[in-house]
Amino acid sequence: MDTEALMKILAELRPDVDFEENKELVDSGELDSFDIVSLVGELCDAYDIEIGADDIVPENFNSVEAICALITRLQED
Repeated sequence: MDTEALMKILAELRPDVDFEENKELVDSGELDSFDIVSLVGELCDAYDIEIGADDIVPENFNSVEAICALITRLQED
């Protein structure tokens, strides 16, 4: 899993957020529903994965680690 590419995607999406420090991206409101929709599209393109509706839950987007785990799991399927 290429975290550098993920960090670049996140930085382009929300340059005002410190993704390395913030561990509660959704819970804190740093990422809202519009951000997540945009992020899902970017992740699908960048990692050649399909993120289904069942995967679009706050737990999967609340931290960089959670997003990495989601990508890894979907790449293995």
